[in-house]
Amino acid sequence: MEIKKETLEKILNSDINFERLYSEHSELKLKIQNLNKIKFPTTHEEIEKKQHQKQKLILKDKMEEILSQAK
Repeated sequence: MEIKKETLEKILNSDINFERLYSEHSELKLKIQNLNKIKFPTTHEEIEKKQHQKQKLILKDKMEEILSQAK
């Protein structure tokens, strides 16, 4: 789902729940990027990355639901 920057800013400023989801999503994105930089990840790091990816998708779905209701 593609959203306009002003729509995103409006919802971030008006919906505390969306702001929290967006923040968590951004943090997970950074963690995944850092784990992707590891050339030879351990099993633990691979599992951690998969868990972060799943959680990130869950958060994305929740944010898209809020956005669709806001339109």
